[in-house]
Amino acid sequence: MRRLNVFIFFVLSFTQIVSAQIGKPMLGFTQACASPSFNTYNVTFTFSSDIGSNASNQFEIELSDENGDFSAASTIYVSEAGSVTVSPATLTFSLPTTTSGEGYEIKIKSTEPAVSSTASDAFAAYYKIQDSPFTINNLIATGSYCSSGSYLLTIDNPGDDKNDSPLKYESLTFKWFKETGPSTSVFVDYGNTLEVDSPGIYFVETNYGTCTSNSYSNRVTIDEVELDASTFTINSSLEIPYCASDGPTILTAIKGDTYQWFLDDVEITGATEQMYTTNVEGTYLVNVSLGSCSSSATIDLVNTDFTASIDVPEYNDIEANETLEINVTTTATDPQFNWYLDKTSVATGISYEATESGNYTVEVLQTTGCVSTKTFSFEVNKKTGTDKIDPFPDVEQIPNIISPNNDGENDTWVIPKIYVSGTNAKVLIFSPQGKIVFKTDDYQNNWPINQIEFKSINPVYYYIITTENNEIHKGSITVIR
Repeated sequence: MRRLNVFIFFVLSFTQIVSAQIGKPMLGFTQACASPSFNTYNVTFTFSSDIGSNASNQFEIELSDENGDFSAASTIYVSEAGSVTVSPATLTFSLPTTTSGEGYEIKIKSTEPAVSSTASDAFAAYYKIQDSPFTINNLIATGSYCSSGSYLLTIDNPGDDKNDSPLKYESLTFKWFKETGPSTSVFVDYGNTLEVDSPGIYFVETNYGTCTSNSYSNRVTIDEVELDASTFTINSSLEIPYCASDGPTILTAIKGDTYQWFLDDVEITGATEQMYTTNVEGTYLVNVSLGSCSSSATIDLVNTDFTASIDVPEYNDIEANETLEINVTTTATDPQFNWYLDKTSVATGISYEATESGNYTVEVLQTTGCVSTKTFSFEVNKKTGTDKIDPFPDVEQIPNIISPNNDGENDTWVIPKIYVSGTNAKVLIFSPQGKIVFKTDDYQNNWPINQIEFKSINPVYYYIITTENNEIHKGSITVIR
């Protein structure tokens, strides 16, 4: 009787397993081209009611390798227990970021009972972790190699904000191509680099199989050169003619073993790299050694920037009845001129006649070609009164009172000529507290130079004048408002 019970249990369990079935997965897509911005795919399948009625059952999605092999399959989806009960069912899953190949398959598995479907149809699947243009050959558009030699093309690395290099992503592979026409090309080889031994135009794409992608490089034209018989093109980072005010341009030669740059047939000391940075116009030549042969190229740098100047100094004193004419000299094309007095626009011509004191500015703008601006500032100080002021009037005595209120009278301490500039007399002035506030042996009748703070009603200062013959004169100076 016990043996019979065991046999009946075995038969029932076997019958349950045999009756439980999961249909072949039906893909909701033809190929899976995933990326960081999109990675959602659906699969639909049927299953027997005995699987759906099991409250503890979970469904799993298994992904094969790129050749359809499930021996090391990865589980990419697991449902919650008892959440899928009605057949047919649709599950949504995402691809791993390392997915790359043309022959992936998936299977649907249940946990209770443990049943697996047959494999789905094969499909192409790629996770496009890098999907933007990148550079090769340092973005240099040309390259040359000697006869019987070769040229090595490489993907630029490391990547930065200006170049999202696919070499940053270890899972990616690459396919190199050679152009055969304006819109056609042929596959050449796989790899991070390509050794070229035939002329042509080459480029590389990240290997995303049949998925379309924006992950491709610039084109590079490769030529074969004979010994000292060929020239190449020097590339400039700025357009030619160039605008020097935009900063220097970078000149780049083809890749070689050694380099020497020249400016107007004169060797540039230390200029022995593939790139040369300059802001000087002229004719540049570079000699490049390619190993068993050499080549050279020239480029004419033409600067369309301009020069300008004005014919007055930074500081200008004029008398009360005088004006100051300022003229601009410039090589600018179609120039414009903007004149300002204390930041207020006053004129637009090539010259200006200043009649007032103040801070002046003139802007010179080149409006054609190299559009840029040069700015010049100057100051005009117009004296008050109608007559010229004698800075060293003939006074008889040393004054002991001054009133620095800018009324044109007694504003500074004016002393006899025998003690001022050119006499080598030493002048010392002390504050009411005995601190030296002024010291000179070339007095210009200009004290006080700075405005005096009236902490008392009429502060009293003290002076000592020592002549070249050691005669000493002492006294006080009362400052009144």
